[in-house]
Amino acid sequence: MTTRGTLRVYLGAAPGVGKTYRMLEEGRRRLHRGTDVVVGFVEIHDRPFTQAMLDGLEVVPRRDLTYRDAAFTELDLDALLARRPEVALVDELAHTNVPGSEHAKRWRDVDVLLDAGIDVLTTVNIQHLESLNDVVERITGVPQRETVPDAVVRRAEQIELVDMTPEALRRRMAHGNVYKPEKIDAALGNYFRVGNLTALRELALLWLADKVDEQLEHYRAAHDIDRTWEARERVVVALTGGPEGDTLIRRAARVAARTKGADLLAVHVVRGDGLAGADPANLTRQRLLVEALGGTYHQVLGADVPRALLDFARGVNATQLVLGASRRGRLAQILSPGVGVTTTAESGSIDVHLVTHEQARRFAWRSPRAAALTRGRRLAGLALALAGLPVLTLGLDAARADLALTSDILAYLVLAVATALVGGLLPALVCAVGGFLLLNWCFTPPLNRFTIAERENLFALVAFVFVAVAVATVVDRAARRARDAARASAEARTLSTLAGSVLHGDKPLEALLERVRESFGLTCVTLLDRESEHDPWRPAATVGGTPCLTPADGETEVPVEENVSLVLRGHPLPAEARRLVEAFAAHAAIALRQQRLAERAAAAGTLAEVDRLRTALLSAVSHDLRTPLASAKAAVGSLRSPDVRFCAEDEAELLATAEESLDKLTRLVENLLDMSRLQAGALALTLQPVDLADLLPRAADDLDAAVVVSVPEELPEVIADPALLERILVNLLGNALRYSPPGRPPSIGASEHAGLVDIRVVDHGPGIPAEDHDRVFQPFQRLGDRDNATGVGLGLALSRGLAEAMGGTLVPEPTPGGGLTMTLTLYRAG
Repeated sequence: MTTRGTLRVYLGAAPGVGKTYRMLEEGRRRLHRGTDVVVGFVEIHDRPFTQAMLDGLEVVPRRDLTYRDAAFTELDLDALLARRPEVALVDELAHTNVPGSEHAKRWRDVDVLLDAGIDVLTTVNIQHLESLNDVVERITGVPQRETVPDAVVRRAEQIELVDMTPEALRRRMAHGNVYKPEKIDAALGNYFRVGNLTALRELALLWLADKVDEQLEHYRAAHDIDRTWEARERVVVALTGGPEGDTLIRRAARVAARTKGADLLAVHVVRGDGLAGADPANLTRQRLLVEALGGTYHQVLGADVPRALLDFARGVNATQLVLGASRRGRLAQILSPGVGVTTTAESGSIDVHLVTHEQARRFAWRSPRAAALTRGRRLAGLALALAGLPVLTLGLDAARADLALTSDILAYLVLAVATALVGGLLPALVCAVGGFLLLNWCFTPPLNRFTIAERENLFALVAFVFVAVAVATVVDRAARRARDAARASAEARTLSTLAGSVLHGDKPLEALLERVRESFGLTCVTLLDRESEHDPWRPAATVGGTPCLTPADGETEVPVEENVSLVLRGHPLPAEARRLVEAFAAHAAIALRQQRLAERAAAAGTLAEVDRLRTALLSAVSHDLRTPLASAKAAVGSLRSPDVRFCAEDEAELLATAEESLDKLTRLVENLLDMSRLQAGALALTLQPVDLADLLPRAADDLDAAVVVSVPEELPEVIADPALLERILVNLLGNALRYSPPGRPPSIGASEHAGLVDIRVVDHGPGIPAEDHDRVFQPFQRLGDRDNATGVGLGLALSRGLAEAMGGTLVPEPTPGGGLTMTLTLYRAG
């Protein structure tokens, strides 16, 4: 089996930094060491220093291709595979191959070479990486058509950054080492401005830093290295779900901001039993805060919180860990060191910051916890204790002669355990204390006195009370845990249903509010927001009855943010349900924010499309207006010149030139006006029966070129505007003529079926890929054509618009044997 070759990529921040030169330099170095090196493809760009580096290197001849009557050269992959060198030099990894090549992209050619066991040296600029393409366009204003997936470059065994300061690169350009003299001024004033180059350089450095960091993680994992290597600052902040989380996050963000490029990570440890009591609303809000500050949020599972925190921190190679000061009282801290102290003691090389906050109070009293058992069970347990003690005492007194004190104690213990199982802690305490007193008074010598003569009896009575209280405590805790587990399970099911309704709904915000209304039996749920505290509230979304216009209109208000609040109407919200509703409210705020962002993105997209059309129009029309105007002006100016006498033949030629130029100008203006009328819905139509037998030959004659016209006999008339239909056919035929090869003229024909008439304009040119069939009808583009003689790219867009205005359709499809067929479908008359 052939061993896959290795890939080495020379990464540059901008054209001209010397990637190709560095690649050739490495190739020459390997050649001098005895390695078999060949040049598969290198772009010289008329740079003499780069050309000189080719001396002595074997160059595989390129493959010649023809596309749209133009000659191109590409990498000859088959020849390179047949040559089978040890190392191949292939320039411009992101290059798009000419149609007709084996692969659409050069990086796929490189992948084939690597599979064949050939090592490859290649180059790529940062603007061609897929993940950064849109960022580079926003920085430079120049869209990059050619891209390569990041994963392709990241798979390289070696990536070398070819770095150069913006000032040095601009000096290279000014000296003519990058572009030809006529292009230098335009380049320096546009793409190669200092700000652009600085931003591109930083992008390249950051992207490469991520690649290096990824390699470091792989190395540490492969060598089982768990200690922290402080190659890059990473600040981890631990969140408990408490209100102090906001303070900790902001403090951690300030710590991370002190070092350029530092990472901020927030982590919440979920207890293994899932009953730690973290507030989901707080965690949701804090997650948003972390992400707004440029950090990431993580959750890990662990029964031992300090160990889980440190395992996570070491796993991400963290350098600093931010914890909140303990919220427990001083006595609790003495009895147990707590998470902060334990984490600090075991952190090793990770710096731990203990941050104080408002909740870090000594002797902080917790709010009373709800009873573990129901009121009915507690009353039943109390009744059992109050009734069982006297009955048991009378029974034991009757059998005094047959029972010893040990048996009496066991009998009272059984009653205490039974009371604990029925009623929980409080009735069991009543039973234990009452049993202790009755045993002391009635059965422990000296009788009828609250004194104990023998130490053995004292120990037995104390053990009785301890066992009774212990059993009652265990029962109470078990009941609490069961209640907490049931509540957690219900909350999880509700939140899961919430997430499903939000993900699958067309309107996630309304779906979320409807879920709140259904879950808690409310009549109306309204999400209110306002611009600031001085502005009035307004409903952002509502479900149910009449919406609440202010927080006071509902029975319950759940504040989400300073200017966002969830208002519930129907009945007061139970205290135990508030935590879950707060989680709903936090998700509602997220959904509202996403909805606003989507609206802004849609508005920005519309504006961007308008701006794109405006820019494209100005760019395309600037030449097409200027050229006929200049030709007509030159012809007329020559005729009016008193210094030159033209013969009749020259005068006729000049007049014909002026007339042809003005005809082009007229067609351009008419196309633009018709396109604007179409977009405004103000195009005037005169629909009437039209005979295609007369119209099709006339449209072909208008072009004064070879066109094959085929009109069958008995072809029915169609419903159309004659002038506009002729305009469509002229545009389609003109487009077909432009791409038809010599000797194979386009053809136009028609056929009738099912009350419709299809008019087909057929050419045998290069055709259009299926994925571009819709794009071809966008105005002001020509799918890669850059020659200025092909017009502004309005023909097909206008043709489809006119066809649809007349109730027809215009659809492209491939021509059998190669080419493109445009099918215009109209309704038949009668």
